[in-house]
Amino acid sequence: MSNPIFDAGNEGIFTIKTTASGPTGALPFTGSFLQDSPSGDVFGWTQDAGMGWDPSSLGSPEFLMLSTSGGIRKPDGTPTALGLHTGHWEVSLLMEEAAEVFKSAGAIPFAVFCSDPCDGRSQGTTGMFDSLAYRNDAATVLRRLTRSLPTAKGMLGVATCDKGLPAMMMALAGNGQLPGILVPGGVTLLSEEGEDLAKVQSVGARFAHNEIDLQAASETACRSCGSPGGGCQFLGTAATTQVVAEALGMTLPHSALAPSGSEAWRDMARRSALALLNLTRNKTPLSSILTEDSLHNAMVLHAAFGGSTNLILHIPAIAHAAGLPRPTVKDWQRINQRVPRLVDALPNGPHGYATVQVFLAGGVPEVMLHLRDHDLLKLEAPTVSGKTLGENLEWWEQSKRRRIYKEKLMALDRIDPGDVIKAPSEAFPSTVTFVQGNLVPEGAVVKSTAIAPELLDEEGVFLHEGPARVFVSEESAIAALKSTGEDRVQEGDVLVLAGLGPLGAGMPETYQVTSTLRYASVGKNVAVLTDGRFSGVSTGPCLGHASPEALAAGPLGKLRNGDPIRIHIDTRKLIGTADYMGDQKEFLSREIHPDLAPDPRLPDDTRLWAALQNASGGSWGGSVYDVDEIIRRLSD
Repeated sequence: MSNPIFDAGNEGIFTIKTTASGPTGALPFTGSFLQDSPSGDVFGWTQDAGMGWDPSSLGSPEFLMLSTSGGIRKPDGTPTALGLHTGHWEVSLLMEEAAEVFKSAGAIPFAVFCSDPCDGRSQGTTGMFDSLAYRNDAATVLRRLTRSLPTAKGMLGVATCDKGLPAMMMALAGNGQLPGILVPGGVTLLSEEGEDLAKVQSVGARFAHNEIDLQAASETACRSCGSPGGGCQFLGTAATTQVVAEALGMTLPHSALAPSGSEAWRDMARRSALALLNLTRNKTPLSSILTEDSLHNAMVLHAAFGGSTNLILHIPAIAHAAGLPRPTVKDWQRINQRVPRLVDALPNGPHGYATVQVFLAGGVPEVMLHLRDHDLLKLEAPTVSGKTLGENLEWWEQSKRRRIYKEKLMALDRIDPGDVIKAPSEAFPSTVTFVQGNLVPEGAVVKSTAIAPELLDEEGVFLHEGPARVFVSEESAIAALKSTGEDRVQEGDVLVLAGLGPLGAGMPETYQVTSTLRYASVGKNVAVLTDGRFSGVSTGPCLGHASPEALAAGPLGKLRNGDPIRIHIDTRKLIGTADYMGDQKEFLSREIHPDLAPDPRLPDDTRLWAALQNASGGSWGGSVYDVDEIIRRLSD
């Protein structure tokens, strides 16, 4: 009997050759080129001709495009093979648009790829062990790819989502001797029928509590993506990082949050290629754009948008890659004390507009106009447009696109742009509060702007005193949240997720937990305290990045069920505490929780990442690799 794996009966396999005619023409060598160039440059031209490039044009300026593209997409948009998420599904189209501009200018574009994971897809799975560690690995790969084409005159990065975009920014910053520009991958549209991509992630918990039936869950989850490309519709880590990239001056004005697949989105890629050509002509390296002033602007925009707490990891990492001082907790506190939140976007509220609606309301430059008028920005910061930030804002203030997009938002959705991006006189309290206390002696962070108003007193204070409910794995916490039995989570509990720091589990996000607390009835008046981190779309009184982590002798590792905990967060003054309220002497004498241990499934790759980032300043330092410090420690 025939075996199709060995023999499919395809006679065409026997039509085979050992030689072919190859390219025609000749390479435009000169005597000095052959005499003086390394053999790699010579062989590179041979490869270029072999791939079909017109050999007579070789020697023209070369530009490297880097992307996180994923999946195999047919020209009509249908999939031959899926990517891992919509965020990288369409970005190859941006590469195509940019490449055509380079070709039209007589330059030679090269394209290379390093795809990225989906944090939503990996929530609650072992895939989350690799999430944060991937960022450093991808940045390394992308930097190496850039250096692998030493003849490149400039670099253009295209990325969208939670880890691929910070990795791309770190890679570009790490090769800052070259001109460079970033093209953000944009956002997906709202669905006309399904739930938004934040709420839909709680369907399992809501089903467990009989708050949604099987058919409704099946239908809404199927229909939540309004369009096939772009990052999620909420201001999570992906969208926040796009905002931060624009604030850093790495993108053209009004690039963040463009609707994927639209002409505005494609046009952005074409104009970005033109801008990179201009930067190259003017010999403007990216290092001259990434300055301490641009870093200040990025942190200001993070606060003004109500951005993801994950940027407390990513902005220091980008700064480190650029050779800039990494911002400290005091720097974050100083900026959040001065800068109010101006943007009403999912998940923060009070209304919670989608990211595409923020884009139409004016996006980053519109928010910057308000900040400019209150002297909160460094307007002399250079940008990839070739103009300073202040000059960009002068253009935006009078631009046709500003007026028309605002009109479109009103016409399409009957939304006043001023309701999406508030004037400072209508602003909300700022974004993050850094928490101290005997449970977090080195600090923790909470997105205080996203705590529901009904949980605050008239002074804007959240005060919670309740018993600890201790879990040493996310799976056990989720089981309790879905339970309707005696082991269920009770109103007033403080969920303590210990052992989820870098050493324990690779510092995973825990959106399975926080989405359940927001969207299911079980979550009312429940707080969270963890040495892990949160998805950018998380909300509520959820304190993360607790330091030291439990497995590094942090106090969370000593907590037991029923221990009294007090959490105090002043969302206006941006100060907070998290304390164990029992007998301190007895608490300090305790052994570590008997079930607390590194997750045995943690990959060696992630264990290595955890050790290296711990030697480099840990999570407050951006979880980077400080090579000099690592070498020093290895040498001691």
